[in-house]
Amino acid sequence: MSNQREIMTWEIFGEASRALAQMVAEDGYDPDMILSIARGGLLIGGALGYSLAVKNVYTMNVEFYTGVDERLEVPRILPPAPDFVDLGDAKILIADDVADTGHTLRSVQKFCEGKVGEVRTAVLYEKSHSVVQADYAWKKTDMWINFPWSDKDPFIVREGHVRDA
Repeated sequence: MSNQREIMTWEIFGEASRALAQMVAEDGYDPDMILSIARGGLLIGGALGYSLAVKNVYTMNVEFYTGVDERLEVPRILPPAPDFVDLGDAKILIADDVADTGHTLRSVQKFCEGKVGEVRTAVLYEKSHSVVQADYAWKKTDMWINFPWSDKDPFIVREGHVRDA
């Protein structure tokens, strides 16, 4: 893996999240709910919620990465999983920070299949080798990305912690 990094700052995040929301709005997609993939998708999901005037913002926890460019064999959806009762006609926008391999996005898409009306995906970054092409991507890159929320060591170190830098 190359040592080159894509660097996202808080300022760039603000610009990127607005630009991503504008792509969704200009496409005419009006989601009823934003489903943020934790943890990387939490901030972008919230930013999209504000920019698209969507108050129904939910979280889904998926474990996949175990280190820099190290991952489990398949993504695991962690409890509690969202309950899509009475959402058979709903339009859902899945939000994440990056479509790297795309396996996390695909697992969440499959989870939503048959439970909601329509699902689209929005990511800040998309990599060329992703198995899922996001409906909306702010930027394409094949570099490792340093995000401002995960580029420093945590104050508490836990087993299985992933540090992006």
